[in-house]
Amino acid sequence: MDGYPALDRIDLKILAALQADGRITNQALADQVALSPSACLSRVRRLEREGFIQGYHARLDIERIRPTLTIYGEVTLKSHRPAELLAFEAALAAIPEVVEAAQVSGPFDYLIKAVCPDVRAWGELADRLLQEDLGVDKIASHILMKDAKPFRGAPVSAA
Repeated sequence: MDGYPALDRIDLKILAALQADGRITNQALADQVALSPSACLSRVRRLEREGFIQGYHARLDIERIRPTLTIYGEVTLKSHRPAELLAFEAALAAIPEVVEAAQVSGPFDYLIKAVCPDVRAWGELADRLLQEDLGVDKIASHILMKDAKPFRGAPVSAA
């Protein structure tokens, strides 16, 4: 594990517990990891300061709030020059409907996840990506039918 900071088993337990329940009280967390509340809070603050904990968020059921269509788009770019990649990523960051984007290996360059009210809105967004000077060659769309296993956190244990 060269290059990774040393996290002991208590740090890992704290991270796993907070990932599972970001609203856990410090007292309950301290009890769970067998520390005093002050020692536990010190560790949590250190993990926050060092960037292991990047924030606390509420997981919303967007479909209960408004009609929603989730689309995965396989985006292929015309060029792979660093400046063009950065410009494309900056453009994606400015589009609120694009909720995730990852540069990937394989037959396309980026996998984006967009949340739109309907297919028409996705079509307009895809057209905008293709028509603006972003270097997009093509987009293959996949509509989410069912979120069979939504992301709930990555394994944190030391193994």
